[in-house]
Amino acid sequence: MEQLIENKLIQANKTFSEWRKVPFEDKQKLIRKAAEILKNNSEKFGRIITTEMNKPIAESIAEVEKCALMMNYYAEAENILKPEKIESEFSYSEVHYVPKGVILGVMPWNFPFWQVLRFAVPAILAGNTVVLKHASICFGSGNAIAEVLLEAGFPEGVFQNLEVGHTAVKEILEHDAVRGVSLTGSGKAGGEVASIAGLNIKKSLLELGGSDAFIIFDDADLDAAAKAGAKSRLQNCGQTCTAAKRFIIDEKIEDEFLPKFIEEYKTYEVGDPFNKETKLAGMARPDLADELEAQFNRALENGAEIIMPLERISENEFRPGLIRVQVGNPILKEELFGPLGMVMIAKSDEEALQMANDIPFGLSNSVWTKKADRQLFFIENLESGTVNINRMTSSDPRFPFGGSKDSGYGTELSLLALKEFVVARTIVGN
Repeated sequence: MEQLIENKLIQANKTFSEWRKVPFEDKQKLIRKAAEILKNNSEKFGRIITTEMNKPIAESIAEVEKCALMMNYYAEAENILKPEKIESEFSYSEVHYVPKGVILGVMPWNFPFWQVLRFAVPAILAGNTVVLKHASICFGSGNAIAEVLLEAGFPEGVFQNLEVGHTAVKEILEHDAVRGVSLTGSGKAGGEVASIAGLNIKKSLLELGGSDAFIIFDDADLDAAAKAGAKSRLQNCGQTCTAAKRFIIDEKIEDEFLPKFIEEYKTYEVGDPFNKETKLAGMARPDLADELEAQFNRALENGAEIIMPLERISENEFRPGLIRVQVGNPILKEELFGPLGMVMIAKSDEEALQMANDIPFGLSNSVWTKKADRQLFFIENLESGTVNINRMTSSDPRFPFGGSKDSGYGTELSLLALKEFVVARTIVGN
């Protein structure tokens, strides 16, 4: 291992021994200060995001502001990590929540600030220290976050950015100082990292891919659904794990809804990512665009029909595409990470549910209906970590975020996230 990385891990472990003793409320004050720095400099940090991965600047600024909002949520949060008294015959009868130590974050490029901070803030508030392995195109974002936390007054070693490639992850995770890992990324990367963590008896949290369903019924507000559906598929150039990727339309409204949806879809035109009016820019890297184009062609070879062609206009830019896909097309077992949506037609509520669930993933789904009994049917039967009713998926600090099936395990956000990287220690006796 490089000496610089070794030193950072030793520093993180050394800082942990002191940081864990800092009162919860004092940690919250530092988080509040960091949130203020982010909010006051959202444009500056937004430009770093856009420069690194092409996100439209308005979305980049919104991402930074959302980080500040999330951090303020934790700055005001109830301390659920206080020792809990348990009724028993013992004089000592408590549960203590003890931080684990140094936690490694392996984070992706699609939300370079949000993904990092939504994992790191609750882990740090719980008393852990964090080392970050960011995507190789996002080292600037990782360094900027580290600088913000230092400026806010966090001690050296609470959060450190490691400028390393993915091949270094195994050695870092095997290091004695590291006690857990949180990964957001592909299923393949998640499986590899979880296996290393498991072999070394270390806690892992995985937030992996999705192929979320967006289900529209005849009693829905079709104009609102069309607008939300296009935004959900195309914001961040479609490079979002919780983006709507499969649009399951009630056959009774196909002729009415689809034209509205296409019209809204067409408002997303590729533009300059640094223009605040731009809603759609290029993908993060040319190789990702190659991959999406290959998936599009593979879907067509397996019977998909073009509704709107996916047109490549540069090495990393597309005019967004829509394809009609039948049950059984192997593309349904994959995640489309880019501006390409799939349309399916359902003859009944039961068929719509079957279509929605018949994939390896289970991240988030969206159902558009005004009928309470239909809402309840999908709430109870959809296989996903989140079910949205008459709204597109967007994570909220107040609510737990996580997936089922191949979309991963563990919880980010909400108060529950504070307990992901702690040990529940039982104290009993007289």
